[in-house]
Amino acid sequence: MSPSIHYESDDDASLALADADPALGALITRVGTIRLSPPSDPFVALVRSIVGQQLSERAARAIFGKLSTTLDITPEALASADEAVLREVGLSHQKASYVKGIARRFLVGDFDSDRLEALADEDAMSELMRLRGVGPWSAQMFLMFALARPDVLAVDDLGVRAQAGEMMGLGRPASRDELIGRAEAWRPHRSAASFYLMAARARGD
Repeated sequence: MSPSIHYESDDDASLALADADPALGALITRVGTIRLSPPSDPFVALVRSIVGQQLSERAARAIFGKLSTTLDITPEALASADEAVLREVGLSHQKASYVKGIARRFLVGDFDSDRLEALADEDAMSELMRLRGVGPWSAQMFLMFALARPDVLAVDDLGVRAQAGEMMGLGRPASRDELIGRAEAWRPHRSAASFYLMAARARGD
């Protein structure tokens, strides 16, 4: 698991993206440095992705912060946590159920997160989506943030699609197919492109 994610506008990935897509290159120049420190623990990373589903980054960060100060983010603590406690920190009934279910899967050894390291991106996503509550978006986030895979397109992130649509001059969010098509030129650095689109969206660039 990667302890940090770091991009600069003049590093190899960013320069390759700028050469392949000048509009993206202009966005990268505006954003500049990206430095993130995602959870290195795979269980924590999965819980964080569940919390963040269909929420703004600010709201997700606030709820995860409350959860972290209320309970240890471990399979043991969350498997045995009272659902009322999880609801009090801001989790919906459904997300509380997902978190507890994933915690139980980790506890009984029914999910081997270490195995993901050896799998190709698509296979790792399929393995992750065996977990109830982990869909394509959560799997993409896990591969990008926890595994630091370099060529994952966050095509199911609504903020990424909105920023891509603005960059592409569409006047609306890009569709999945439009973003996938545009991102063919971004290989093998689609994760970096996704991070820059996320950062631009968060900053309002």
